Amino acid sequence: MPDDRWHDFAVNKKFHTRMTYQETVQYLFEATPLFQHIGGKAYKPGLQTSLCLDEHFGHPHKSYPIVHVAGTNGKGSCSHTIAAILQLAGLRVGLFTSPHLLDFRERIRINGKMIPEDTVVQFVESEKGFFEPLHPSFFELTTALAFKYFEDEHVDVAVVEVGLGGRLDCTNIVTPKLSVITNISLDHTQFLGSTLSEIAYEKAGIIKPGVPVVVGEDLPETRQVFLDKAKENNSQIIFAEDKPEVVNSTMTENYTRLYETVGYGTFEGQLAGECQIKNTNTILHVVPLLLKQGLLPQSYNDKKRITALVREAFSEVSSLTGLMGRWQYAGHRPDIVLDTGHNTGGWAYLGKALQNANYPQVHVIFGIMADKDIDGVLSFLPQKLHYYFTSASVARALPPEALRDRAEKFGLNGGVFNCVSDALEAALKNAKPEDLVYVGGSSFIVADYLAINDKNESK
Repeated sequence: MPDDRWHDFAVNKKFHTRMTYQETVQYLFEATPLFQHIGGKAYKPGLQTSLCLDEHFGHPHKSYPIVHVAGTNGKGSCSHTIAAILQLAGLRVGLFTSPHLLDFRERIRINGKMIPEDTVVQFVESEKGFFEPLHPSFFELTTALAFKYFEDEHVDVAVVEVGLGGRLDCTNIVTPKLSVITNISLDHTQFLGSTLSEIAYEKAGIIKPGVPVVVGEDLPETRQVFLDKAKENNSQIIFAEDKPEVVNSTMTENYTRLYETVGYGTFEGQLAGECQIKNTNTILHVVPLLLKQGLLPQSYNDKKRITALVREAFSEVSSLTGLMGRWQYAGHRPDIVLDTGHNTGGWAYLGKALQNANYPQVHVIFGIMADKDIDGVLSFLPQKLHYYFTSASVARALPPEALRDRAEKFGLNGGVFNCVSDALEAALKNAKPEDLVYVGGSSFIVADYLAINDKNESK
């Protein structure tokens, strides 16, 4: 969008009166570059604009301690679960994540409740005179809003998920009490580098002087990068895989995941995907540092109390924080599962999960963004499943015909559907009550499904 995008909105007569929430969100979507919609054109490396916004608002993030979470995959699940643990301990917890699926306000929560619509409207109307000349990206402006909202609402602690990368991500103006890096795989290579070590260098940028860091998964190409950065910053570093907390894990009949652990006994997790095993191992290494860093009340420095807290948080994370789209069961007979996994790292797990799914037939509603490693993802999709190739309702989506043609090279066959609604209708028509219908390949495919379901429920 050209640089006069702000002017176009400023002179629009409908903005001379108070905007509604929907008008405000539309303003944010259309007047700021939004990666969710246009991809790389919205990416603004560097912290200059974020620092300007931060100074204008009086450095709000300095008024509360922060847990900063980066990684290629799993950072959303880890952020939500860490927030659930802190929330159940009686704290007022800010949670900043991305992207959203249905409502912009999903990105900014306190104790699971989304930021009020009126707060978003007031922020834009009162502050656009300052930020319009800066031409911030959507994410830069959203980050500033989140940090200010958390200060205004006097949170005890905030869990902040990195948007893209780490070193140059606009959330990286913070100095947290604890850093978490879930894992590294090849994604956003046009911005972060073409090798695992290059991407690890960007993610390691969130490691701050004297601040401990937990690394969930590491590889030979990434481990030394993390060690070097931690040494440079005199930061304690813990590699979660060096001393596994999770001994065994299985899916239950109730669509939850059962964990056998070293230090927390046996408990159920509400997030049931296979990828959650490593996420859980990461989080269980984070918990002692929450205590050590003073993020949890010292009353939880008791084995029985902290164990009960962790078990409850894992069993209710989605209910407590509003997390959606992580191997989420959205219907039964047939079972409908939603998952936002969208890159090779995610599909290394999802492909196995679909291959091993204990159902007579598996129907896969699948779409992907055109700027992803399409062949890399397709290489993980199991053959002999029933595919419904479709496209999400965003400009970045790969057209379904092109997706089908690429998929056929990997022995994946199926029909072409112009939208998720059409694909869903066909899958439900073909599926028997005992089958599985999977919806995914992109956060936006899941978002379209949820929008369909939300519309049907509101009728």
